[in-house]
Amino acid sequence: MNVSRRGAVSPRELTRVADRLSFLYLERCTVHRDANAITAEDADGIRHIPSATIGVLLLGPGTRVTHQAMSVLGESGAGVVWVGEYGVRCYAGGRSLTRSSALVEAQAKAWANRRTRLEVARAMYGIRFPDEEPARYTRREILGQEGDRVKACYRNESARTGVPWYGRNYIPGDYSSGDPPNQGVTAAAQCLYGIAHAVVAALGCSPGLGFVHSGHEMSFVMDIADLYKTEVGIPAAFDVAAEGPEDIGVRTRRLVRDRVNELGLLDRCVSDIKRLLLPEGTGDSMDGSVDQVNLHSDRGPELESGLNYGSGEEPDGYWEVIW
Repeated sequence: MNVSRRGAVSPRELTRVADRLSFLYLERCTVHRDANAITAEDADGIRHIPSATIGVLLLGPGTRVTHQAMSVLGESGAGVVWVGEYGVRCYAGGRSLTRSSALVEAQAKAWANRRTRLEVARAMYGIRFPDEEPARYTRREILGQEGDRVKACYRNESARTGVPWYGRNYIPGDYSSGDPPNQGVTAAAQCLYGIAHAVVAALGCSPGLGFVHSGHEMSFVMDIADLYKTEVGIPAAFDVAAEGPEDIGVRTRRLVRDRVNELGLLDRCVSDIKRLLLPEGTGDSMDGSVDQVNLHSDRGPELESGLNYGSGEEPDGYWEVIW
């Protein structure tokens, strides 16, 4: 009823998305709510899952989810992704875990300027390939260098695992048409998209304001997921393909989940987004624990909200902000 009345969230809880289980996959069950937990009910019984421990909930074929379950997942800031047999699509995201708009405002400011938009894209490339010096790269050069490095990653992983690689081949809507390594790459990429979407939503950023990708509602999510493609996604796909062609998607999801947890990738994802969008030195001190609503002014500092700025020498009267 009143957002400003809900329990306070400390700034440290913002990064607790890093302490969550990266993602949980469920299929052929009914997902419901019991207090602050979700339940998964199937023919074998009912399992209770604390909602605050989930980064992303993947709902596979045959799942049904109730309104109450979605409510507690939204309160917990968990991402929800429906998983089809041929890939993953993001249909919903949890409520932001921060009360501050600092990150989304910084993102919009950097995105709206052509120069700073390119600077962020260069910084993203630098995170992916730290041995490069992209400070003077044009956007076309960034895309060319990235394409070459990703192709080299495919070749190296093929040589490492002994899995033949004939190039990236994925037909949207026809997942099974690809060979085992291509199926694995697709499954791994979609897992990373789900994880990135959950973190972007938790931090209160805009999924659609991308710095490399553009024109899609998940452009920024794709930007962030790609930061870890050559480190996590592609190697996991080839490792799974090297073990055999059966159940590539299922085994890839499990391996990606394990490696995301081992690497502390959720924590890194939070830190990388702050480093990309916020001025140096402000990332860890950003306070998102209180409802702070200000008003824009013509110049200088912002004005305090809740006051009547009608005609007169001083603002007159205080009124409570109710959302």
